[in-house]
Amino acid sequence: MQTGKIKKLVRERGFGFISATDGREIFFHQSSLVDVEFDALNEDQEVEFEVEKSPKGARAINVRIPK
Repeated sequence: MQTGKIKKLVRERGFGFISATDGREIFFHQSSLVDVEFDALNEDQEVEFEVEKSPKGARAINVRIPK
């Protein structure tokens, strides 16, 4: 698992971007969340996630709030 913070949320479209600790900005969709609702997320909130390759580049999956 990688870690980072929510950089931006686009609530009306159901996606956002994570600023990873390695400096990358990674897209995520609300369908990639685990054990958390999209509406419960806030910008600057810490998250854990995995990265997969998609046709449009890196995408965060299994996004969750650290315990």
